[in-house]
Amino acid sequence: MNGEPGSGPDPSVHQLRLLLVLAEELHFGRAAARLYISQPAFSRQIRRLEDHLGLVLLERSTRRVRLTAAGEALLPRVRAMVEAADRLREAVRAQAGTLAGRLVLGCYITALPVITTLAERLRERHPGLDVVLREVDFVEQTTALLEGRVDAVLAYAPMPPGVQTLPLATERQVVCLWEGHPLAGRTSVSLAELAGLPVVGSSPRVARVWRDFWAADPRPDGTPVTYTAHEATTFEAGISAVSRGLGIRFVSASCRELFPRPGIRYVDVPDAPVCTAVLAWSSARRDTPEVAALRRVVGGMVGMGGTHPNPRWWHTEHTESEGD
Repeated sequence: MNGEPGSGPDPSVHQLRLLLVLAEELHFGRAAARLYISQPAFSRQIRRLEDHLGLVLLERSTRRVRLTAAGEALLPRVRAMVEAADRLREAVRAQAGTLAGRLVLGCYITALPVITTLAERLRERHPGLDVVLREVDFVEQTTALLEGRVDAVLAYAPMPPGVQTLPLATERQVVCLWEGHPLAGRTSVSLAELAGLPVVGSSPRVARVWRDFWAADPRPDGTPVTYTAHEATTFEAGISAVSRGLGIRFVSASCRELFPRPGIRYVDVPDAPVCTAVLAWSSARRDTPEVAALRRVVGGMVGMGGTHPNPRWWHTEHTESEGD
């Protein structure tokens, strides 16, 4: 590196974004994969950033990557510059009076039919907006939002702090049981009758508030739930474990119609709380043009009925709320 620190050309906002991601991942391969670029290209940009600044920002070894003291000191200012660039871009779009750009809308498999309808309406109203659909799992439905990898998701509540939601519909919960279980032939069971049956475990990276709700943990009498050793992150992984008699899972009632599977039975649980389908977005991005447009479109669709094979997705009045 030549010259006095800071005497070189100004770094690009793109390079600063790469540094922020690398500071979170502390791994060049994971950081590059997260941004869908090759690792060599990612590494070259970070090197150029260090050359521009005249500083070593990272300590690299075959075992790990970590920020130097200079990198740590500059990180808050780097983050502020990237956020300022984002606000400038949003202001330019607002002044232009047109909505053009890219909206990444996430969902997991149970919402795929309705998300297609929603994407079509967005494209009709904002033809200049590139709407990208991306399937997310139980971890990504919140982490992808908070990390800015998706703009919004269609999922089920509850959501953690930092995520706002627009309720779309409510429905009952059911329990998914192995077909050979003594309770599988029943039309309904109570939470008390399910006491002691292990719930298929979720990944520790799943938001705790979401995991607890979908395991009814603790039960109404205060009893904590026992979990299997699984670390499921998807609907299919969970019911696969159920089909082998390894545990139970609580799911939305619409799964009975949408996902019949050999080896399992869905049984009503009348005393389980209702579940709520929501549109969710990061609180920090609530008023970006793309998210604001999405909220308006979804608000106009709520209560219409007939837009999804299971119209319960659209049967509630909508009010925005912050994740608990």
